[in-house]
Amino acid sequence: MSRTDLMRGTLDLLILRALMTGPNHGLGIARRVEQITQGAFRVTPGSLFPALHRLEQKGWLTAEWGRSETNRKAKYYELTSAGRRHTDEEVRNWKRVSVAIELALRDVGEA
Repeated sequence: MSRTDLMRGTLDLLILRALMTGPNHGLGIARRVEQITQGAFRVTPGSLFPALHRLEQKGWLTAEWGRSETNRKAKYYELTSAGRRHTDEEVRNWKRVSVAIELALRDVGEA
């Protein structure tokens, strides 16, 4: 399967979803997104860090400096309670949309 370009609006949700398991630094978040999408999406630093900053400004993430597993200085991001609620709401919305799209893409006559 080839890698898929992120559709507009999905990056934020993928980042938030990746942080549902706990705080992580940028590289860890990118790896987690790739893992949870089974390699379908790869997030580059050029899109990841502006998105993390945007999510932090919206109050959905907090950030704190710490040490990575290789003892390097790294900024760790964590979901806020508002971020968790927003993620849950967006997941519900995406599920509704994906069901509707799946129905629209069925072949005529397919049950």
